[in-house]
Amino acid sequence: MCGIAAIFGLRAIHKLPLLTKMMTDVIQHRGPDDEGVVLFSQEGDPTILGGEDTPEGVFKENLPYCPKKRRFSDGSYIGALGHRRLSIIDLSPAGHQPMSSEDQRYWIVYNGEIYNYLEIRKELESNGHHFYSHTDTEVILKAFSEWGVDCLHHFNGMFAFVIWDVKERRLFAARDRFGVKPLYYWINPKGMLAFASEIKQFTLLPGWNPKINHQRSYDFLNWGLTDHTEETLFAGVKQLRGGHYIYCPIDNIETQELKTRQWYQLRHSPFKGSFEEASKEFAEMLRDSIRLRLRADVDIGSCLSGGLDSSSIVCFANALLKEKNAEARQKTFSAYSDVLCFDERHYIEIVANRMNVEAHSTTPCLEHMESLVPEIIWHQDEPYGSTSIYAQWLVFDLVKKNKVKVMLDGQGADEHLAGYIPFFGCRFYDLFRSMQWRTLIQEMMMTKKNHPQVNPLFLFASRLVPHAVQQPLRRLLQKTASKPNWIDFRFLSAKNLVPFQSSKQNHLRDQSSLQLMHTSLPMLLRYEDRDSMAHSIESRTPFLDYRLVEFTLGLPSEYKLSHGLTKRVLRKGTEGIMPDEIRNRIDKIGFATAEEEWLTKRRPDVFRKWMDDAIESSQGILNPQARGIVDDIIDGKRKFSFIPWRIICFGHWMQRFSASI
Repeated sequence: MCGIAAIFGLRAIHKLPLLTKMMTDVIQHRGPDDEGVVLFSQEGDPTILGGEDTPEGVFKENLPYCPKKRRFSDGSYIGALGHRRLSIIDLSPAGHQPMSSEDQRYWIVYNGEIYNYLEIRKELESNGHHFYSHTDTEVILKAFSEWGVDCLHHFNGMFAFVIWDVKERRLFAARDRFGVKPLYYWINPKGMLAFASEIKQFTLLPGWNPKINHQRSYDFLNWGLTDHTEETLFAGVKQLRGGHYIYCPIDNIETQELKTRQWYQLRHSPFKGSFEEASKEFAEMLRDSIRLRLRADVDIGSCLSGGLDSSSIVCFANALLKEKNAEARQKTFSAYSDVLCFDERHYIEIVANRMNVEAHSTTPCLEHMESLVPEIIWHQDEPYGSTSIYAQWLVFDLVKKNKVKVMLDGQGADEHLAGYIPFFGCRFYDLFRSMQWRTLIQEMMMTKKNHPQVNPLFLFASRLVPHAVQQPLRRLLQKTASKPNWIDFRFLSAKNLVPFQSSKQNHLRDQSSLQLMHTSLPMLLRYEDRDSMAHSIESRTPFLDYRLVEFTLGLPSEYKLSHGLTKRVLRKGTEGIMPDEIRNRIDKIGFATAEEEWLTKRRPDVFRKWMDDAIESSQGILNPQARGIVDDIIDGKRKFSFIPWRIICFGHWMQRFSASI
């Protein structure tokens, strides 16, 4: 896991060595173990440089991509690649980046892990390729030289990389299937193209003038959505979507528009076997996914919330580590709460004690969070939807203090295993469309029994009611609706649209696809990447092995959700592996803080002040009605929601990045 930077132009770029160094320095947290830059002249000749954090051993290596000097001097260059390394696989100097092919034709900067790199390496060796290192970076380079763009289909992992072909003067930038690893790009007013792991890297480049993207700002403020399109909240800054790539000559970059191509689409094959067979196969695939993600030359730990997803990872990982005769106990890291209804320590301790792990925990508190908000926003690059991001931040801070460098986490399970509340509505709709009336009634009754806080009738009706009726109904029920009165649309030039309203999402599989690729997972992955990398930690997500996701999408809906019970194949598949107290849990807390308690009881004064500050910072976008939302929630006139935090965080974000409208 690392941080990358790339800058290219048609003509020589003024002070390019310095600009590239600045772009990598600002993300030192992503890679404190090594740094490097390669600069390209108009003729294509590379100038290879190290930096203050480049280990001495790198300069002594006789490899075509290792630097011989640290000095960053001016010169005439049209392109540059920069890298910050977090050493995970092959800790030797041979893992230095930017890395090149033997003939220095292909150069790469890469962030991520290819989990099946050993298998791909064997295949490439059988085709005559030879390797300098034991890194997955070199495997990507050789795979590209062997298969071209099709190399992407060979990779099982999380990745974002930029490859420069010196001979053809072409850029190849790509991102993994689900966008676990970030990759942004921006073209400045003079036609200079820049790629980065984090948006803040662009703030150091000439021509940067931060303005908000009005439509995406509306999507976040009202609907709580970010990362659902290629656009970001910064006007002009785009992200390469998960499963997409760019492959173009640099002569095209002055068009101000790069053509992106999709290389991966969610696919599935209908499963024909029994529920028991599906559960067994699911468990075997999850186990294999975790096995691959235990490949590292450093210590690996696990996040443990006490829920089904993280607990299953801890239990499988424990068994796999025992098979490898690992000497050290597995380390787990958790967030507790001092408010009982949000606290999952009972379940966390069950797993920790049964698996005999070395358990570590932390407890979020509002007073501590107050001082951290500006720093977390800076690392996140864009505003975030709830204070749970702070809890996650604390967990990774604890991980760093315990000198663990890689973590396993359960992101992605809810999206393809139907773990969220909206999936119940999809289940009802599927039964209604297939005229299974008795089963529909039974499902609604069981859902209410297992989840008293859920309104099955509303979930069902929301799938049947026409879009034109939905918004007034949602407003009546105090749910998020279009065109809220607390946004002043004279200052926020956004269309009054409901994101993905026209998308197919009534069927359970369609809802999974939407959440995996647009509305849920991409946003959560950004939170996870920034919180982990802020602490120089690599986070791995076993539930996002594409083989597992595609298998689960092909299962009948009732194998995932039935009798008011979610994630059925996971529950059945972990029988005898995960403690029954966890397998049979029907409550779902999620990775939550006591935000409602903080707002309504403990420190309403803090939230009122934050809200006032956000309104002032918004440059007219938020009107005084926004303050009324906080007051009404505190006074019990309105149900708790995350709207106040979104408004507060948006104001902090505009101020932190000096964004204008």
